[in-house]
This record gives sequence, C-alpha cells and structure tokens, in this order.
Amino acid sequence: MLGAALALGGAAALGGLGRRSTTVREIQASVSPASSSSSRGAALSINAIYRRAAPGVVQVTSTSVVNVPPDPFFGNPFFPQQREEQSLGSGFVVDKAGHVVTNYHVVSGAKAVRVSFSNGASTKASVEGTDPSSDLAVLKIDASSRALTPLPLGNSDAMQVGDPVVAIGNPFGLDRTVTAGIVSAIQRAITAPNGYTIDHVIQTDAAINHGNSGGPLLNGRGQVIGVNSQIDTGGSSSGNVGVGFAVPSNTVKTVIAQLIRQGHIDRAFLGISATPITHDLARVFRLPSTRGLLVQSVQPGSGAAKAGLEAGTTQVVLAGESYKLGGDIVVEAGGRPVSSLSKLRDLIAARKPGETIRLVVIRQGKRKALDVKLGRQPTAPAG
Repeated sequence: MLGAALALGGAAALGGLGRRSTTVREIQASVSPASSSSSRGAALSINAIYRRAAPGVVQVTSTSVVNVPPDPFFGNPFFPQQREEQSLGSGFVVDKAGHVVTNYHVVSGAKAVRVSFSNGASTKASVEGTDPSSDLAVLKIDASSRALTPLPLGNSDAMQVGDPVVAIGNPFGLDRTVTAGIVSAIQRAITAPNGYTIDHVIQTDAAINHGNSGGPLLNGRGQVIGVNSQIDTGGSSSGNVGVGFAVPSNTVKTVIAQLIRQGHIDRAFLGISATPITHDLARVFRLPSTRGLLVQSVQPGSGAAKAGLEAGTTQVVLAGESYKLGGDIVVEAGGRPVSSLSKLRDLIAARKPGETIRLVVIRQGKRKALDVKLGRQPTAPAG
C-alpha cells in the first residue's frame, strides 16, 4: 500500500537550494464556479464538476532536509551530508479563512511548504495542524477571501458502491488533472502513516497516482466525499491499477475542526488488541457467544489493564488464521453491542481521554461489566 505523494528527489547539499526553491504552478483560463445550488440538484457532468471544483484545488510543494550517509571513498567520510528534497502533493481549500486540507504524509517533516493556485499564484503556507492517525493535515495561507474557492464537504456515509466519483489532483506534477470512476467499495480499512487503522475508507477505481495525495474525491454533485490518500499496486508496479483509497469526508470534518482549533488531536485509547468472532470460530471451538471481540492482548499500564481485562492464552489456528482463546469476549461497549473492530474504534473515538466507558465481557461463560478509564492514544501502536 503506497501513499500518493510524488517525491522529486535530492537536490543539493545543505544550503545549495535555499534561495531557489522550485514550485510547480497551476495555470488555467479563468472559469466562474457553478452556482452552489447545483450541489443540491441533479448530478453534474464531469466537466461541470471540474469547472466548479478545480479553482479550489491546489498543488502542495513541500521541502525537507534529509541526511545522506557519509561516503568513505568520495567526499568527507566523517560527517553525513544533508540535502534538500522536494515532493509534490495536492490539497484543496475548505474555507475563506485560508485553510487548506492535504495529507499528513505530504507535509511530514517539511521545513517549508508552498501552495500553487489555478491563476498561477504561489504562496507560502504554514502547517496549522497534523494528524498522522488519519493521514490528514491542515495548512494556512495568507490570501484574500475573494481569491479562494472553498470546496463543500459532503456526506461520505451516503455513498454507495457504484456511485460516480471524480478525482482532481496533480499526478506526477501534472497540475489539476481530472479522472473519473465509481465507488468500488465502502467501509475499507487502511493503515495510517503511524501504524493505526483508518476506518470507513472509500475505495475507487478513479485513477490516483503519486502526486494525487491530499486531493479531493468528489461525488456527482461536486461535493468532497474523500481525501485521496493511498493506492494499492498489487506489488506489480508503482502506478495506478484501479485500486485507490480516500479518507472519508465525515472523518475529515471531525479531524480538521480540531486541527484548526488546537493544532492536534487527543484520541482516547482503550489498550487492547482484539479480533471478531466468526461463525466458524464459534462453532468449531464452541465459544460462549457467536458475536463479539476476542481479546488477544492487553497493553500494560493501559486503562484496559487497570480495569482487569484478560487476554486469551490458548493459541489455535482455523482456516490459516491464528487466534488466542480463553480470554475475555467483549460484547458491549458504552451500552452498544459490538461485533466488529471498526464499531469498537468508533465508540472509543467518540470519547475523550480520561472518560470512562463500560464494557460488558463474557468471561468463563458469564457476563461481567468493567468500567474502563480511557487513556491517551500513543504516537504509534505497541509492538
């Protein structure tokens, strides 16, 4: 699974490019955006979506400094060299205050960021906030509100398999390229840059390549329903093979609101790893419940550990999958039944660190209620 930012490679030793940073600009003839009323009407043509949304899509150029290992044969063998590297990604304007959404991995580690607009203007951007757990970042630019075209965020939960979608971005530096396709699947899960899971992801066959990262995925009414973030190449190439993934807009709404307000996100943390019970697993091993989550491990010092949750200890294999049995089976969280990891993560995500959630578990055939005080999510998963 690959992120879709486009690295431009090393440029020179430290100091060599400080005064001539390259920025790729977007140039297009002036086009008036369509009336916002069309977003509530019938589906638009691809051209109409492009004309309306493209002025709000930007190209993001991030510059970072990387260490080059010392060469014992050439150059100075004792001190590592440094050089500047640039990478290209995409983004889009979300409000008249100058906030721009992109991917975290597009600007991670950047010492300088610039954005380019459809009229050819290029300006510096500051990183307002980042969230590696959702692979999202918010940039801030100083620009006249009249020069900005915010893109509306739609309801990603309303998307269904087969719905038409349009992606706009800068693949391989080709500014504001439009591609079209359909929603190939919903409720996918992908891995964030820090190793956590991003749920409710939209899969699409609209062509997404390196450089599309951070650009919008739009529905048939021109509303953003996802942020293009990753592609799966199947290990056969580094380019698009029709399997792309977008962070859903409903996640984007929640994340960017907090990033704009406080620059970071404090996520609640339970402290277990678990796996869902399948029908075959319950039947073969005669589990006391046909639904729920088998606790596989409990992180020491976590709220789950302090509340006394117990992990499985007996290793079994079924259909090539490994499970630990004998521990607690979580069947309820916060008064809601849980039978999937994404459901449990949603219930935890709706709470703040320090809050308490009641879990109902089955232990040795009996139901037991445990009150767990949630901690703060670590920067990366344990192990």
